[in-house]
Amino acid sequence: MLKRDNKFFVTLVVIATIAFAWILLPFYGAILWGLVAAILFNPLNLRLRKAFGQRTGLASLVTVMAVIVIVVLPLLLISISLGQQASGVFDRIKSGELDFAGYLQQVMDAMPAWLRELLASFGLSDLSAARAKLIKAITDANRFIAAQALGIGLGAFDFVLNLGIMLYLLFFLLRDGDRILKNVKDAVPLSTDRKGMLADRISLVVRATVKGGIIVAAVQGMLGGLAFWFLGIPAPLLWAVVMAFLSLLPAVGAAIVWGPVAIYLVATGAVWDGLLLTLYGVVVIGLVDNLLRPFLVGKSTKLPDYVVLISTLGGIELLGLNGFVVGPLAAAIFMVSWNSLQTDEVS
Repeated sequence: MLKRDNKFFVTLVVIATIAFAWILLPFYGAILWGLVAAILFNPLNLRLRKAFGQRTGLASLVTVMAVIVIVVLPLLLISISLGQQASGVFDRIKSGELDFAGYLQQVMDAMPAWLRELLASFGLSDLSAARAKLIKAITDANRFIAAQALGIGLGAFDFVLNLGIMLYLLFFLLRDGDRILKNVKDAVPLSTDRKGMLADRISLVVRATVKGGIIVAAVQGMLGGLAFWFLGIPAPLLWAVVMAFLSLLPAVGAAIVWGPVAIYLVATGAVWDGLLLTLYGVVVIGLVDNLLRPFLVGKSTKLPDYVVLISTLGGIELLGLNGFVVGPLAAAIFMVSWNSLQTDEVS
């Protein structure tokens, strides 16, 4: 009888867990980023606790307010400015004021004859068709946005709702995080050493992914945007965001953006501007990763670059922006689990 009760209870726990996860699924992004923010800002919260005489509620509230001021408000302002610049760029492309095909044609005209013939042999010389396709794609995108105005409004409402849930959850994670972590550890059927190792590793990977990824990418994007603004490149904020996003991916980086611009500048006669951008990109933007990442996260927490690249791309493909954290985190848990299994087999 007791054995049957145990089976029924385990089945009940599994069903209840699946049902609860299914209910929370629409807000998994808010929950994920609430957990990430709690891990990142917990050191600040602990310092505030000491300063406020162990008043955990007040310390958590001030920490949440700090997150709003340091993270949320700047991101909202950047998003608004980015949308304005992106709209302006699309309008200029559609009107022909910005003619990327023309820019490429100028670069090709500056190439040696043998290189132009080589590109033509691969069918890469017809740029007018590329420009027509680009304009058509922008026009279709504008029509789609106009037709989906209601959907965009609902998306904005969902964003505000998820942001509110994230900040609300963050407060309780900061206030009750120690007790919640203890309950989770007690419920996990693993040895104490393994539970401690997994908890430490997850925390380290989240810090390494966010601090060593997003902060370094943001700095590289900012430096690239400043260079574009100084050289008079249109929409520097838009290109700064593109460079920051590409900098998140190992072996990709911001050079995919500033490199072609430097080539264009040299090919169109702005030789000193192109050389200056190249030197700035290699020396300043390129060294940010090597200088900042070890300082922010240390060398011991870094996953191999090929693992980070594949897991990040896979996570983004499946989950969007949330996959930037989930992908490397899944890879880290996978590697820690298998390393632990191998260690047990050897011992």
